[in-house]
Amino acid sequence: MPASASTLQDPPTGVGVAPAFSPLYQQIKALLLQSLQDAEWKPGEVIPSEFDLAARFKVSQGTVRKAIDELAADHLLVRRQGRGTFVATHAERGVQYRFLRLRPDAGEAADEGPTQRLMHDLKKLRAPAELARQLGLRTGDSVLQVRRLLALAGTPTILEDIWLSAAAFKGLSVERLAAYSGPTYALFEQDFGVRMVRATERIRAVQADAEQAELLQVRPAEPLLSVERLTFTYNDAPMELRRGLYRTDTHHYFNELN
Repeated sequence: MPASASTLQDPPTGVGVAPAFSPLYQQIKALLLQSLQDAEWKPGEVIPSEFDLAARFKVSQGTVRKAIDELAADHLLVRRQGRGTFVATHAERGVQYRFLRLRPDAGEAADEGPTQRLMHDLKKLRAPAELARQLGLRTGDSVLQVRRLLALAGTPTILEDIWLSAAAFKGLSVERLAAYSGPTYALFEQDFGVRMVRATERIRAVQADAEQAELLQVRPAEPLLSVERLTFTYNDAPMELRRGLYRTDTHHYFNELN
């Protein structure tokens, strides 16, 4: 029996398990999260029914439903009418660009076509102290740095530097990234078993230096939007640091706040 199938009287130990004094549905949510983290159900797969999960955890279906509702609100699960509840995946069209908040000034209906990606390089380096801290690594651990350019409607619009743990993404190469036609996060799910579930961002205005200006085809010192994103997998484990420089002469940063 996998650890996440334990009853509430004997919950699994480890990261992410809710404390015993939390509401019952939160304890169920933590057990479901543990199963997701352990890859018991992979992205795109259906999870057991509420009835089966209620029997497994010896709780009511209503308690399971409330836990699943929260995981669906967190975009970790997706309910499909008449088909069941599925593990969310970045391969789905509706969530492919969940963390990309740049929108065309022409409006949401503007058809810019597929995003074009130009990989510049990928190199392995030793993580300096601050980068190691952000990624939950030790200073000097190996990290991969990817530089790429994204073109929207044929215009270079986003210049990104991406840092990843070399241990978690062993075998990743520029060729592998360039050959994959889907979203990068879907590749991470499929080939490395890493699902990105949430992110934090820092946004500021900067000026393009000479190299950045050349790549983005703007004038040196052109105003750009700098977006630094730290992305996490299950149980708040940091997996990626991404710094993007955005042109905003034809696009704007859009966010919906609840």
